[in-house]
Amino acid sequence: MNKRKELVDEVYNLAFKYEAELGSCPQCVLAALYETLDIGDPDIIKAVDALAGGTSLSTEGTCGALIGGLVAISSIVGREYNDFKEGKRKRLVFKYSKKLYDKFVNEYQSPVCKGVHKKIFGRTFDLLDKNDYIEFEKAGAHVDKCTDVSGKVAKWTAEIIIDDLLKIKNE
Repeated sequence: MNKRKELVDEVYNLAFKYEAELGSCPQCVLAALYETLDIGDPDIIKAVDALAGGTSLSTEGTCGALIGGLVAISSIVGREYNDFKEGKRKRLVFKYSKKLYDKFVNEYQSPVCKGVHKKIFGRTFDLLDKNDYIEFEKAGAHVDKCTDVSGKVAKWTAEIIIDDLLKIKNE
């Protein structure tokens, strides 16, 4: 097995495992990438926690796993603070973040958590409602559904990072 495949498989498996055991989809994606590819840092992982479940478990916002992948890409090629303050417009980040976004939307037909639920469960859930959350778990959320979403996003992000961004990071 080649090194690239081993790495992306490891990233998938870690994100899947963390989603199953720990939850917080953006944290799971970022933790897997941090531990395997040294992308990001513990402060970034902490900062994305409120973005789980489509933002504050609302399911109304962007899927937290996708956010995790986008944040990882941004941590490599996003606009630096000083460039931001100076108004520099070079935005390489969109070239690579759009690759992940397009792959995600192609797979799930929506970047929004509710849309992902509709695709993978056949219905949506109110994660802030105790009874609906119980149904969410019974439907396999942290067995094979959201776990797979987090794993796939982490894997796709790792592929973009390995294939395109590590050479930029190391320049």
